[in-house]
Amino acid sequence: MQIENFMSVLETLGVNFYSGVPDSLLSPFCDHLIGKYGVSSNHIVAANEGAAVGLAAGHYLATNKPAVVYMQNSGIGNAVNPICSLLHKDVYSIPAVFVIGWRGEPDTKDEPQHKFQGKITLQLLDLMEIPYEVVSEDTTHQDLLEKSKEFNKHIDNGRSVAFVIRKSALKSDHAQKYKSDEDMSREQILNHVVNTSEENDIFVCTTGKLSREMYEIREQLGQKHDRDFLTVGSMGHSISIAHGIALTHKQKRVYCLDGDGAILMHMGSLAVTGVHSSNNIVHIVINNGAHETVGGIPTVSTHLNLSEIAKKLGYKHSYQAKNESELLKILSEIKNSKGPIFIEAISNLESRSNLGRPTTSPTQNKNAFMNFLSKES
Repeated sequence: MQIENFMSVLETLGVNFYSGVPDSLLSPFCDHLIGKYGVSSNHIVAANEGAAVGLAAGHYLATNKPAVVYMQNSGIGNAVNPICSLLHKDVYSIPAVFVIGWRGEPDTKDEPQHKFQGKITLQLLDLMEIPYEVVSEDTTHQDLLEKSKEFNKHIDNGRSVAFVIRKSALKSDHAQKYKSDEDMSREQILNHVVNTSEENDIFVCTTGKLSREMYEIREQLGQKHDRDFLTVGSMGHSISIAHGIALTHKQKRVYCLDGDGAILMHMGSLAVTGVHSSNNIVHIVINNGAHETVGGIPTVSTHLNLSEIAKKLGYKHSYQAKNESELLKILSEIKNSKGPIFIEAISNLESRSNLGRPTTSPTQNKNAFMNFLSKES
């Protein structure tokens, strides 16, 4: 279905405000929003999916009109609490229209972190009493216009509704092109970090292309992968994983390699790490100002100084690097410094089109990582 037809269906539901977290399956939808609204009073890229639900609730209270909340199905977990304790008809009876990318749909090929989430996506919507329509490649505009009549009745009764979007269901002839003029790529930054680290340092990598690039860097250097925990899901929680490891393995330096979109999602964890972390944490956030792994939709991080925020949240040392010479100087400077240490490395949006994926499973990665830690205890 062409994205313009899908948007016209949403308009029949009285929608004029959109908020959410982007997903690659929703690229035509997200690109359309950026092309039409940018980031404005009609469209906000939220820090996480639960926050998007809150924005939608505020919009409804102010206008008596439902808002669209868009997300990858993995984001349903972040949204369950405000859906059940804010929107539901047994509480405030505030309707919203959910547009959900169905990653890991049963009998489709996808990444391992999406398998279980994909299996239970429709069950979760049933459990939360949200009527839904699955949108496929063969779904017609007329099909959804008919469905919108039913959805409007639910909305009038204070119930939320959902469109679950299958892979390739939405199409667009006007894809947005996102770019950045910053000096460093994420892969260059990772190479410098790896090449200046010590043999027994530990790495926890955030979800998305960063973990894939880290895997390939080890392959190129002929190194093992057992010092790296590649967080394939649970976006925004890598720093907490690293913190949990660092509290036990206090004799090791623990690097968390993170992204700006990820730390925005659960920024409260920075405060906990800054205040309670042991002195062996190095938190490196590669800030490209976008959700680049899922298409390039901008985050608010280009308007922030993350290194200054980290300093205020209790990190002992905090730096910002805008080019390779600055980054190398910082990496040399922290060699003998006690943490928690925060480094914001400014990056462009470049990534290789031939970037591979790990050939080991998440369980194999976990077992190798735990074996390494047990030997080094």
